[in-house]
Amino acid sequence: MPGTEVARKQHTLGGAAGIALLAFALVWRFFPGVLHVEPQPQEPVATSPPGLHPPTGTWSAVRPASTTVPAPEPDAEPDVGTSFADAVRMGPPVATTKEVKALLKRARAAEEKGALFEPKDANAVALYRQVLVAAPNNVDAEAALERIGGAVHDWALAAIERGDVPAAQRYVAAYADLPHPEEELTALRSRIRTLHQIVPLLADAASQVKAGKLTGEGNDNALATYREVMKLDPGNRLADAGLATIEREFLDRALAQAAQDDFGGADATLGVASAIRPGSQALLETRSRVDGIRRQRAETVLAQARSALDSGNADLAEQLAKKALAISPDLAGIDDFNLRLRNARLYASLAPGEVIRDRFLDVAGSAPPLVVVPTGEFVMGSPADESGHQDSEEPQRRVRIAVGFALGQGEVTVGQFREFVAATKYATDAEKLGSATVYEESTGRIADRRGMSWRNDYRGERAGDNLPVINVSWNDAKAYLGWLSARTGKHYRLPTEAEFEYAERAGSAARYSWGDGDPDRVIGNFTGEGDRSPSKRSWTSAFPRYSDGYWGPAPTRSFAANRYGLFDMEGNVSEWVEDCWHDNYTRAPRDSTAWVNPGCERRVVRGGSWGSDPDQVRSAFRIAARTDTRSARVGFRVARDL
Repeated sequence: MPGTEVARKQHTLGGAAGIALLAFALVWRFFPGVLHVEPQPQEPVATSPPGLHPPTGTWSAVRPASTTVPAPEPDAEPDVGTSFADAVRMGPPVATTKEVKALLKRARAAEEKGALFEPKDANAVALYRQVLVAAPNNVDAEAALERIGGAVHDWALAAIERGDVPAAQRYVAAYADLPHPEEELTALRSRIRTLHQIVPLLADAASQVKAGKLTGEGNDNALATYREVMKLDPGNRLADAGLATIEREFLDRALAQAAQDDFGGADATLGVASAIRPGSQALLETRSRVDGIRRQRAETVLAQARSALDSGNADLAEQLAKKALAISPDLAGIDDFNLRLRNARLYASLAPGEVIRDRFLDVAGSAPPLVVVPTGEFVMGSPADESGHQDSEEPQRRVRIAVGFALGQGEVTVGQFREFVAATKYATDAEKLGSATVYEESTGRIADRRGMSWRNDYRGERAGDNLPVINVSWNDAKAYLGWLSARTGKHYRLPTEAEFEYAERAGSAARYSWGDGDPDRVIGNFTGEGDRSPSKRSWTSAFPRYSDGYWGPAPTRSFAANRYGLFDMEGNVSEWVEDCWHDNYTRAPRDSTAWVNPGCERRVVRGGSWGSDPDQVRSAFRIAARTDTRSARVGFRVARDL
């Protein structure tokens, strides 16, 4: 048994030999050219099928990747490399000889020129195979053959897509002789079998298109034939192109129909087209174009309707509007036009602001003049923070005055009411009860006095014909309006509360019709700091620095009209309206109709009077009164539908 020193020397020599062997194996594997080993050249092998060329313009040689080792990315994991066990298992690598290098150079040159399969012994595939004979594991040659195989696979697919059976068969045969996944070769051969079935169908479909047999019953038409192709080969490009050709025929027909205003026909044609290639981009674009033509045509017709309406021909305007709506049911602006048309018909060829004087049918005379009030909308009531606000004036709501109406230019006068009484022998509630209210100068109060009626003014004196009639109840006003309706053949009535506030505001949303502050000029008859009674009394609550010159009602139309051409809408005398009294506006109508409950005993009074303080002249101010009330501060004005 060797001694310790001998064993140590043997162990050292064995380790050195192992390291030398490992170094030799690694150099042989990764740097074979260093060892200058030159194996004997082999005879070239050519296996390319004759007459096989890459499609024109489809081959671009892939140059070998650079051998420069890229710098590692920051924080990248280190490359472990080939382990010792892997190197031993793989064995010594094949040396890259000068001959192999020369073959690779020739093969790459042939590949770059597109000479993949021809000439026989100098094509890229043959040369790469010669490299593999000389160096069976040459990575460059293996990668090149896989690259060429991938290209041939793509050429085979392209030939199948265009229906070129001979070319597809040649490419598949070549692909089978190159490195390939077996499942891909199986798929190509399956598609070629399908191609044999669909080529005759595609030929039949082309003949049917040429003969004009695009659609029809049964299978003797291009549409049915192309669909059969798509069943056999879903996504077939030739069949899809054929379907697109048929689709285009219908899409062009739909556009032509739309251009001739046949939008019903265009819709029907588009319905047929939508079943050919559902959801296609061409279908979506054509539908959008038809909708654009439809919209443009409808807008043109609606513009003609507006012109007809502006010229006063409501019948023609309505016909044109219906035509525009038939073309495009969702036509923008049709609602506004219909509102204008409805107002035009309701105004009966009148214009907002125009004064109407309805003559009596049976005798000489006429009704009180009315003013046509424009339609519109406003916010009715008052906000909680408005000075003088009352709970009965809320909640505020937007009210639309959509129906045209006419309102009395001023309050009904004593002379006008006298004409009614003379014709009908009517007895008012005051006359039946034997009393009404008057202003007492001695006390400065309103008090009930025997013998007073509509014939008297606010002091109890005989009233002048140009004064607004007072001491008339709601019942008396309704009786007068019924008489006017019978005399004129028109429907006379009291204004609704919404109509009255709308007409009083005349477009204003402020506290008063003139704004939020005190009046800076004489506007109407209500309490002013400068007003004085015959005995020099003054108002305890009045507008500062204001005087209208009257203590009591003024003759009608004594002050300027408002923006709608109406007189004394605020002040002078308060006025009856049609509505029953409700404590607030909860559930109130949002249009101009009257809010009436059957049998109600209290009605609304609006507008303020000659004795109203600043809070009571507000546009939203309202009070309640019994229908038989007779007061020196209350009168009325007429209204009628158009």
